[in-house]
Amino acid sequence: MKKQIIAMAVLAVTAGAAMAQANDTLAKVKASGSITMGVRESSGALSFTLGDGKFAGFHVEVCQRVIAEVEKAAGRKLEVKYVPVTSQNRIPLVQNGTVDIECGSTTNNATRQKDVAFLATTFVEEVRIAVKANSGITGIAQLNGKNVATTTGTTSVQHLRKHERATGVDFKEVFGKDHADSFLLLETGRADAFVMDGQILAGNIANAKTPGDFRIVGEVLSVEPIAIMIRKDDAAFKKLGNDAIAAMAKSGDLAKIYDKWFMQPIPPKNTRVGLAASDSTKAAWATPNDKPMEDYAKK
Repeated sequence: MKKQIIAMAVLAVTAGAAMAQANDTLAKVKASGSITMGVRESSGALSFTLGDGKFAGFHVEVCQRVIAEVEKAAGRKLEVKYVPVTSQNRIPLVQNGTVDIECGSTTNNATRQKDVAFLATTFVEEVRIAVKANSGITGIAQLNGKNVATTTGTTSVQHLRKHERATGVDFKEVFGKDHADSFLLLETGRADAFVMDGQILAGNIANAKTPGDFRIVGEVLSVEPIAIMIRKDDAAFKKLGNDAIAAMAKSGDLAKIYDKWFMQPIPPKNTRVGLAASDSTKAAWATPNDKPMEDYAKK
């Protein structure tokens, strides 16, 4: 009996230590020599795949800058492992320790803050509608009776349904497994519109076979702070990440990284997204914070 009690106590201590380390990313990566970055394969200029396991984009580069600071704190060079995540699995993978830092296109909202934490906002998004240029659709009213694409696990169509101008507008949702798949629904005519973050729409249009066939139209459906996601209750890692972002903002590096990915030609097709930083994004850089989307809605 004593042996069983001792064994159970050892297991409890081991489990407790594992859980403590899971919420101490700096200790975890220092011990393992590696850090895992969650990335998106088609989140516009924020995070996208180059193929062969390589990823790029505004948030990918910002995260790489943060990881450089993590290496200084850990006192060693770290192997950076890239793990593609989706809208559906990104939060669970951060929670369970598979991903240490998620660098995609995740909206910081009050509900998600119950499960994960966010670094200071680096991009403020406007949810919009993309359509074919010859569709005749100019706003929400023309979506009545139409198929509207969105990406599984995102909140964009919820915002569309809640918009005051959507009253009486009846449309059918069709779902893409990721943003590229959702745009393909629009491109192939299986959807009449694609509702998503404006920069994701702009990025997919820029990389389309014929970009001129598409346009972004209609009302702004919601304004959303997009931020890098980490595990909850990891004060040391959050402070390091926030300090790194604040330093980039103050030095002007954050604006330069933004210009590189949104205003200049980018791989793989050397196309230009052409989406200047909004006043809301600039304001977030000026006063770094992790306010959720609900705070923006109060304005």
